[in-house]
Amino acid sequence: MDIPKFNLELVPLSDEAEKVMGFQWADPDVGSRSKLGGQPEGISAEDAPVCPSCAETMTFLCQIDSVGDDLVFADVGIVYVYICFGCFEAKAFVNSG
Repeated sequence: MDIPKFNLELVPLSDEAEKVMGFQWADPDVGSRSKLGGQPEGISAEDAPVCPSCAETMTFLCQIDSVGDDLVFADVGIVYVYICFGCFEAKAFVNSG
């Protein structure tokens, strides 16, 4: 099952959150790559994890981008989340590819 693509915009909800947003040295697109569904960016389909319960390939759920220089995942990486809709298992990992 593929999930249709939805863009996710990270909106700071406090002064503290506002302070950690933004990058001094990263590429301009870093910080705006969060989304729900569609295809993961930087991860190939054959790298999708397998459900530990049923051994089926898991469905890409979302990716959450690094937020700023003070809230960065690895080297301006992305957290990827996959789900098995049959077993409701989830797996997340970071790629800074």
